[in-house]
Amino acid sequence: MAIRLAAFEPDLAPNLGAMVRLAACTGVGLDIVEPCGFPFSLKVLRHQALDYGDKADIRRHDDWKSFDPCGRIILLSTSGSVPIWDFRFESDDTLLLGRESAGVPSDVRATVDAIVTIPMPGMGRSLNVAMAAAIALYEALRQTRTA
Repeated sequence: MAIRLAAFEPDLAPNLGAMVRLAACTGVGLDIVEPCGFPFSLKVLRHQALDYGDKADIRRHDDWKSFDPCGRIILLSTSGSVPIWDFRFESDDTLLLGRESAGVPSDVRATVDAIVTIPMPGMGRSLNVAMAAAIALYEALRQTRTA
């Protein structure tokens, strides 16, 4: 099994498109846990992901209950207590990113294996979700050397 990204009920098509492109460029899979906050279709995906949509391993899930990854689920959250560089990733982890507007609900949060954060010593509240996905994914790939 290999590291995967998972987008939980994404709100913004451009961010999901960027994550599709990230998945295609890194060779990792992307799980999309619906419902999305926009009308999701292959046409929208192709438009937002440019020509990368056909190159990515994308799996759609109707809801959280139908999502069943093989390894650990690692949630990225601004409220996580473990900095990303202090966390030890494993080669079958799934990196879960929440909705841009609300993160993940408490019932989802309660089921994850770990919650990590990307330290932000500056004045910002949060990073763009696709940017956070890229930072976390490359740290996980660096640690596991699965790229």
